[in-house]
Amino acid sequence: MAPPTFMGLTGRPLSLAVSTVATTGFVLFGYDQGVMSGIITAPVFNDLFTATKNNSTMQGFVTAIYEIGCLFGAIFILLFGDWIGRRRAMMLGGAIMIVGVIIQVTSEAGATPLAQFIIGRTITGVGNGINTSTIPTYQAECSRTTNRGLLICIEGGVIAFGTLIAYWIDYGASYGPPNLTWRFPIAFQIVFALIVCIGMIWLPESPRWLLLRERYEEGETVIAALRGLERNDEQTQLQKAIIMDSIRASGYAGRKGTPIKAVFSNGKTQHFRRMLLGVSSQFMQQIGGCNAVIYYFPILFQQSIGQSHNISLLLGGVNMIVYAIFATVSWFIIERAGRRKLFLWGTVGQMLSMVITFSCLIPGTPAAAKGAAVGLFTYIASFGATWLPLPWLYPAEISPIKTRAKANAFSTCSNWLWNFMVVMITPIMISNIGWGTYLFFAAVNACFLPVIYFTYPETKRRSLEEIDIIFAKGYCENMSYVKAAQELPYLTDREIETKALEYGLVDEISGGSYIEKREDSRAGSDEGGAVVNEGAVEAGWGNGIKND
Repeated sequence: MAPPTFMGLTGRPLSLAVSTVATTGFVLFGYDQGVMSGIITAPVFNDLFTATKNNSTMQGFVTAIYEIGCLFGAIFILLFGDWIGRRRAMMLGGAIMIVGVIIQVTSEAGATPLAQFIIGRTITGVGNGINTSTIPTYQAECSRTTNRGLLICIEGGVIAFGTLIAYWIDYGASYGPPNLTWRFPIAFQIVFALIVCIGMIWLPESPRWLLLRERYEEGETVIAALRGLERNDEQTQLQKAIIMDSIRASGYAGRKGTPIKAVFSNGKTQHFRRMLLGVSSQFMQQIGGCNAVIYYFPILFQQSIGQSHNISLLLGGVNMIVYAIFATVSWFIIERAGRRKLFLWGTVGQMLSMVITFSCLIPGTPAAAKGAAVGLFTYIASFGATWLPLPWLYPAEISPIKTRAKANAFSTCSNWLWNFMVVMITPIMISNIGWGTYLFFAAVNACFLPVIYFTYPETKRRSLEEIDIIFAKGYCENMSYVKAAQELPYLTDREIETKALEYGLVDEISGGSYIEKREDSRAGSDEGGAVVNEGAVEAGWGNGIKND
């Protein structure tokens, strides 16, 4: 019997197809982040949408309303994601984005072109919010354990490549006829959305979602196809058993999902604290000023540094090349340097870059202002190498199986909410306080340092079970969770079980398996004792297999 196929592919080629479509979704995310930067101040755009002409508040609103749409999309997945599945959610997100784009580019001079544009931009945001809340989960659930973290980092990194494409398309379109200047850059994102929609027609659903919905035969087929094995192969059946064990251990067996109130429980599992760590990382990514630079780089050069619109677009494109190059750095050092160090290094780099920028703008001379450009370039390099991918990776690692889906949804909502605020206020700040805008972001980044240093435990080379032990150790021994992570040695499978028993995370160890306690009954969870069998542990359950 030959291995099952999707799109005529099986094994590594099929996994590559899954990664390609998933990555394209995040390229689209990055494209949308950058496309308005070269359009919002273009004369032909301002002539059609007259309310945006020389009006920083309206420019901020038109750009930022997209984030509100993204927030609604993320909330939709929070509420209905487990019901519709990963595959249909991605197709839905792509289709909604296409509808939104069509509404935007068909705006014509008449009664309410700006209202039509805003509605279209909001609808596009809803689609992107659905995709960004779903794609990392889909990629993780279809990937092997050994490359799961790297693939999520790559997804975060390719956001920069999408933004790079948007900047240079904006620059090229600026030389074209009036309608091309803004309609083509916005319409071009349909290409990426079509790849996601059409690709997902033939690609498989997440095997974990299928097993979660008790569609066992389909789940087996997808597992076999992704690994290039037959359905009755021993490895296929073992992988299915591991996934089923993770579902039972997470409390999902026989139910639609974990109640939201479980996220707000603490105790030895510290669900609430761990959710806040993920949410705070997304909050700090946005409030640190990244989108003030990404969205408004050309405007910053025009208003703060005094360059022409054309030169500002050109420099913005060069800056995005720097952004894309440095976005790949984390792919090679994430498991060597660790999360904490990259968070801290990136924060220091962003802070110093903002200091350079505002210091060079204080004299108000063209010569000094050129130094501010250096600060913006070093900022985007620091951000691309650290803060761009980490807030997409850290929440997925720090949260336990039971609450990970809900905690990640909260983190994504945090991203879009604060993204909206920063994009909305940046042009207003630049118009009213000038260099004080960059001083503000420098001070904000400085405030991140103690938060990260004292509250963010290191997770590199740790399995999910070891991270559970870290928080149980900190809770039981009344110590900092950062210190608990530093003191806890890397554990073997058996040592994890022993520590779980020692800290009261399990009731008993029997024959190499352990039974999870009903720790969170106070949060309304009614999970039964979920048995993780010895075969699953030996197959790598304790070594970082995260099948959720």
